[in-house]
Amino acid sequence: MAADNRFITNLREGFKRGDIVTQLIYINVGVFIAVSLANLFLVLFKAGGGHWMNYLMFPASVTRFITQPWTLLTYMFMHAGILHILFNMLWLYWFGRLFLGFFSARHLRGLYVLGGIAGAALYMLAYNLFPYFEDAVYSSYLLGASASVLAIVVATAVREPDYPVQFMFIGTVRLKYVAVFMVALDLLFMTADNAGGHLAHLGGALAGWWFASGLAKGRDVTKWLNAALDFCSGRWHRAPKKPKMKVHYGDKQKDYEFNARKKQRSDEIDRILDKLRKSGYGSLTEEEKKSLFDASKQ
Repeated sequence: MAADNRFITNLREGFKRGDIVTQLIYINVGVFIAVSLANLFLVLFKAGGGHWMNYLMFPASVTRFITQPWTLLTYMFMHAGILHILFNMLWLYWFGRLFLGFFSARHLRGLYVLGGIAGAALYMLAYNLFPYFEDAVYSSYLLGASASVLAIVVATAVREPDYPVQFMFIGTVRLKYVAVFMVALDLLFMTADNAGGHLAHLGGALAGWWFASGLAKGRDVTKWLNAALDFCSGRWHRAPKKPKMKVHYGDKQKDYEFNARKKQRSDEIDRILDKLRKSGYGSLTEEEKKSLFDASKQ
């Protein structure tokens, strides 16, 4: 019992201490395990199959979506099998870490949700617009984090198109070519067996491009989503009143030292980012990686 308690405590602490990428992976894996155990329980007691999962997956039918609107969020944390979640979480880990080198943790959280929403929207639009899908509208559902992950990949590629990415058996590939290849693949397989998934990927890709291009112009399209997420998670609070101004004397030396240390840290992060752009993530030392990671959480 004590060992079980320690295990749960370690998981909880790992989630709290982890960055946004780690937390999203925790949530996805946790949901996958819970759903798998529920299905196993139902099978053992001959209580039916996994039809109840339809209430967590996003439907192509507009009328069904109206009766279960929560699926717009829940579907992006659902997965069909071990390989499905494995590949999605690997891509989320790799490109999520890369994303944090150029954007903030709040941006990643907001874009994950925005990519999922955009993917679901394009999926529903296509299934109800094109005659090719008309026979499958009422029996089709969408699940998986792929649209959200592709939004993160494309946003990073728009921000740093020439960033070198290492692939086993292939070698170094520019990030823009990785993104273009993935989008082209989804376009080619829009009418394949997993047509809905490919359509959702394209929606996520559009969200990633929209976010990165907008942010370059000073417009953050994830701002409203992050505000809504803060409100729903109970972290929304009114801005604290400004404290009365206090005047201290005799601390000029401390203020000078603080500002000097702050500028030194800022200069160091700029140097690391410059090195990252020129030589890639693999060229960073462990200390530089830690400094960049700590800065991304601020």
